[in-house]
Amino acid sequence: MQQRSPDDYQPRLSVWGHVWRYLAALGISALGLSSSVGGWPDWRLALDLVLGVGSLVLVFWRRRWPLTVVTVVTVASAFSILAAGASALALVSLATRRRWREIIPMSLLSFVAGMFWLAVMDTATPSGPTGFALWGINVGVSVAVIAAMVAWGMYIGSRRELIATLRLRAETAEAEQALRVSQARETERRRIAREMHDVLAHRISHISMQAGALAYREDLSADEIRGQVATIRDGAHRALDDLRTVLGVLRGNGEDPETAPQPTYADIGRLVEEARTGGMNITFEDDVEGSPPEAVGRSIYRVVQEGITNSRKHAPGALLQVALRGSEEHGIDVELRNRLGFDSNTPGAGLGLVGLTERVDLAGGRLAHRTEKDVFILEAWLPWGQ
Repeated sequence: MQQRSPDDYQPRLSVWGHVWRYLAALGISALGLSSSVGGWPDWRLALDLVLGVGSLVLVFWRRRWPLTVVTVVTVASAFSILAAGASALALVSLATRRRWREIIPMSLLSFVAGMFWLAVMDTATPSGPTGFALWGINVGVSVAVIAAMVAWGMYIGSRRELIATLRLRAETAEAEQALRVSQARETERRRIAREMHDVLAHRISHISMQAGALAYREDLSADEIRGQVATIRDGAHRALDDLRTVLGVLRGNGEDPETAPQPTYADIGRLVEEARTGGMNITFEDDVEGSPPEAVGRSIYRVVQEGITNSRKHAPGALLQVALRGSEEHGIDVELRNRLGFDSNTPGAGLGLVGLTERVDLAGGRLAHRTEKDVFILEAWLPWGQ
């Protein structure tokens, strides 16, 4: 993976973050200034103060131009002890980037600036063997201090990157979780919508056709009319029961349609007979060898149910031919044929075949529909085992 840029995980400093860093830099500068000033002429003290104050101002932009700021304030620290604090702050900030191609040259420059100050600018250093020994001690201390500043800066940078990475992972996990929840909700909505269409559309279209036929029948006796009305009432009650089941799932206090008793292959004959009782003209041919598995039988039931519903809605009175053929070896072919008749006034959105296609695809089969002259054909193939 590509290493992240330091700009991606450097936190924005607060007011207090700036304040305590400047206080630390001023403390380092004041400590060096108090131990080195001795017999300086006024111009020397003025130069030190100007370079030191300029370095403290310039170090504010150490994140925007890290190499430039470190270079300038480090060179200034070779001539001004007051700039030592700004130089240390800039070097630590640079080390948080954890780029050796930047850290090594700037560390060497900082060491050279310190040695230049001791050898040239510091008039308080004694000469002779004592001064040489003190100079050697200062070399060791300078190396140790620079190493400590670099190590501290790299630790801070590593910790910042770790925190930024953990935060990014948490945000990514939350986003993925929200996406999974959204997808689960969408899947559940589609499943409930499919169940509502498969069950309610069939029953309501049946009721609509019976009520429409009753409106045109003028030769029925009072008892026959009461019988037809009772059939319509029973169908409406069953539709309401199915609607309550689905609404109960939506409210979270009902029986899941997937776990409720589902229609099977054996119920197809009852479905066809119910449609005949409602006035439809249907022929049913069942040449399936054996009894299909329950899940396959449920899918076949839904295909036949959708075909009956479409025929009732869009071709009332037309002959509907239902044919089932197949075996365990070749799978099951389902074919429904009906002539295109006069369209009823029952509304439809065309979503039934969409949901049915999704159901058949999930079962590992295929669904197709076409029109040959004036005949509408709905075909499906389902494997014996899903």
